[in-house]
Amino acid sequence: MSRFFTSKLSGLSPYTPGEQPKDQQYIKLNTNESPFPPSPSVAAAVQGEVEKLQLYSDPECTRLTQKLAERYGVDPDMVLVTNGSDEVLNFAFLAFSDAARPLIFPDITYGFYPVFAELNRIPYTEIPLKKDFSIDVQDYLVKGKTAVIANPNAPTGLALSLAEIEKIVAFDPDRVVIVDEAYVDFGAESAVGLVSRYDNLLVTQTFSKSRSMAGARLGFGIGSNGLIADLNTIKFSTNPYNVNRLSAAAGVAALAEDAYYSANCRTIEKNRQMTTSALTDLGFTVLDSKANFVFACSSRIDGEELYRKCKEKGVLIRHFSKERISGFNRITIGTEAEMQAFIQVVKTILEEKEK
Repeated sequence: MSRFFTSKLSGLSPYTPGEQPKDQQYIKLNTNESPFPPSPSVAAAVQGEVEKLQLYSDPECTRLTQKLAERYGVDPDMVLVTNGSDEVLNFAFLAFSDAARPLIFPDITYGFYPVFAELNRIPYTEIPLKKDFSIDVQDYLVKGKTAVIANPNAPTGLALSLAEIEKIVAFDPDRVVIVDEAYVDFGAESAVGLVSRYDNLLVTQTFSKSRSMAGARLGFGIGSNGLIADLNTIKFSTNPYNVNRLSAAAGVAALAEDAYYSANCRTIEKNRQMTTSALTDLGFTVLDSKANFVFACSSRIDGEELYRKCKEKGVLIRHFSKERISGFNRITIGTEAEMQAFIQVVKTILEEKEK
């Protein structure tokens, strides 16, 4: 870093995104992207906005906000559209947490949570997951602390039930609960239906995973109109044109083709089950994922070694160095052909190792 970098941020450990290597072609199962392209109308919608790029985008994101409100059965003033769901999470951390209202979230979860907390100088506590890597609901029944829960969690893929989420939300109506539903469309229960009953609940989602638009950087939050008004205060104090017109148009088009994306989600769930069964047959322990990835480990091979050897053979998976999960790898679910190729690579690696 330079000698000009402010001391208050000099100790910041930034988030590490998944590899995006350019040295060769890989079967890319490391960043939880969809293996399927966006619906056919998305490209046409984007093309229709290209000739208007000299104009600023709509700061209210009116059309997309209205369509999201219709899709999720809420009022438009209960929706905020953002530049990826990371942005709404950052806004929420800023809006609803401080020294008097510190954050709590799991010790094994989305890696951006501690980064946002440190960036915004918010005290936080990381609560250990249970031995089976599930979240203990009782740990979050505390007063005065803003709770952040990824559901399904990442990188484990495990999900709480809607009743468990509601128990956490209802326990203390004077603190905000943020439920990050980036992967909810792959088999978990959404808490969006609770936002009209609990004004302290904020649900965030993204177009990156189930709607095949990771490159568009489009997310949204749904909550009471009071919470959304707070988040808009921060948005309009930082970047009022936070969503570009191409992404907004793509989002509107995607919402009009829900059946296409739902079918893709069901295909990914099918491929997830196939992958889980195949890895289990090879002696792996695979957690019960409700996301578009699986989290797996084996006594036959170390997690880092499997990651490295898969990469050597043209398959990218995600390894984490954190001690408790260093034996695991997170494997994004791709097409059936991609998953069969991955399983064959794993078989080859194990055979070579055990010769």
